[in-house]
Amino acid sequence: MSDDHSESASAMADGPSSPLGDGNGTVLGSDIQAKIGQHLRAMYDDVVRQGVPDRFMDLLSKLDKADTTSGEGGGRK
Repeated sequence: MSDDHSESASAMADGPSSPLGDGNGTVLGSDIQAKIGQHLRAMYDDVVRQGVPDRFMDLLSKLDKADTTSGEGGGRK
């Protein structure tokens, strides 16, 4: 049991763990990090390409009209 405690203490003394690790000293390799980055970029690009749905644009337009009719005091920022 004292071995577990001493390992934890030495891990803490080495500095903070990597944000991509599991807290137990396991860190993702650079090849895996690169692959995750590629997938995240692809997903983001897909979302950007989809654009804003028409119903959201209609709602934003209605909100903008409501802001101009109610005056500057009650507008969105």
